[in-house]
Amino acid sequence: MKASEIRDLSADDLQSKLKEARAELFNLRFQMATSQLDNTARVKQVKKDIARIQTEMRARELSA
Repeated sequence: MKASEIRDLSADDLQSKLKEARAELFNLRFQMATSQLDNTARVKQVKKDIARIQTEMRARELSA
């Protein structure tokens, strides 16, 4: 997910996307632990998405 896409989302959408990303990261970690994960680069991608979402949420919090 790109930063420009994240900026266009509402606060509620950001919360739901963050929740989805964290759930996906949990599942990816679980798959990695059981040696079922094919695309290990996806873990890094999801972590970066979580960081981008949190950064945007914090920026909105500070600007308010």
